[in-house]
Amino acid sequence: QVQMVESGGGLVQTGGSLRLSCSASGRTFSSVNMGWFRQAPGKEREFVAASTWSGGNIAYADSVKGRFTISRDNAKNTVYLQMNSLRPEDTAVYYCAADARRRPIGVKGEDYEYWGQGTQVTVSS
Repeated sequence: QVQMVESGGGLVQTGGSLRLSCSASGRTFSSVNMGWFRQAPGKEREFVAASTWSGGNIAYADSVKGRFTISRDNAKNTVYLQMNSLRPEDTAVYYCAADARRRPIGVKGEDYEYWGQGTQVTVSS
């Protein structure tokens, strides 16, 4: 089992920045792939960014490339999502997810076993 708790969401103006954090516990964090997903009202959950357990392989959705950065601190059992140049269309509940099966990097929800409770990000125009 892996338990995750997200934090760092909030209200920001267009062009602003936020940093989301996801603290994990329950398994050796350094062996866990981590991902970020988001879900806007009335829309399906979508992939945002992911990092393999080693941090050696990272993936981003096209919509956030160049603006968002995923990073992880295995010593702190924490993964981060730095979000810059935020846009109203980035408004969503953001979820972190974990996969402890030592699989290749995942960009779909089904690639992950465990999910956090989500944190709201609202970007005002």
